[in-house]
Amino acid sequence: MNEQVKQEYQEYVKEMTPTHNLWSQMGKAFLSGGIICVLGQIILNYCTNNLGLDKETAAGWCSLLLILASIILTGLNLYPSIVKFGGAGALVPITGFANSVAAPAIEFKKEGQVFGVGAKIFTIAGPVILYGIFTSWVLGLIYWGLKCMGWV
Repeated sequence: MNEQVKQEYQEYVKEMTPTHNLWSQMGKAFLSGGIICVLGQIILNYCTNNLGLDKETAAGWCSLLLILASIILTGLNLYPSIVKFGGAGALVPITGFANSVAAPAIEFKKEGQVFGVGAKIFTIAGPVILYGIFTSWVLGLIYWGLKCMGWV
């Protein structure tokens, strides 16, 4: 009886486990990431060619507009659908990072500005910022040490 229950459970798990087509997922990620990049390039070209901004300023505006679009789409509950379709193609660019910051803030806003938005906004972004700053500090210290020894 015990073996039969195990067998039935294994069949149930196999039936319920979603199957994924790797090539389809990669294609969707490429498509969604590519669309985000094309939008960024359109913004960059418009800023440099039509507004006369230098490349650095245009890049700043491009980043800001992509972040704004991501946050608006997150607020309208549309970005999760894009992520569900595109996977890493929608999560990896700057728009995905903006989504990961905005989503917890929107989700917990009913708990108030301090204990809701303030406490939850950095649940995902906080560790990224912390370890990014810490890693740059450690690498800077290593570089400084190598420079003092004349190796760099």
